[in-house]
Amino acid sequence: MAIRKWIRRLARTIRRDEQGALSLEAVLLIGAIAIPVLIGFMKWGYPKVKTYFMDGINDLEVQTENVQNDEATR
Repeated sequence: MAIRKWIRRLARTIRRDEQGALSLEAVLLIGAIAIPVLIGFMKWGYPKVKTYFMDGINDLEVQTENVQNDEATR
């Protein structure tokens, strides 16, 4: 019985408490903006970034092989 009273009191307190409402609204607004931006980046931006870094890695590997071949011929 005491647990029911405690739960009812807690529920009333939560319903009356508006202190965190502004923070919750701000978090929801930020989430509503961030999710489409993230989806857009994953769809269009990520492949470009991945290609850029993969090209850089491939260039680095080619240059490393060239340096190793030059040292081997000396």
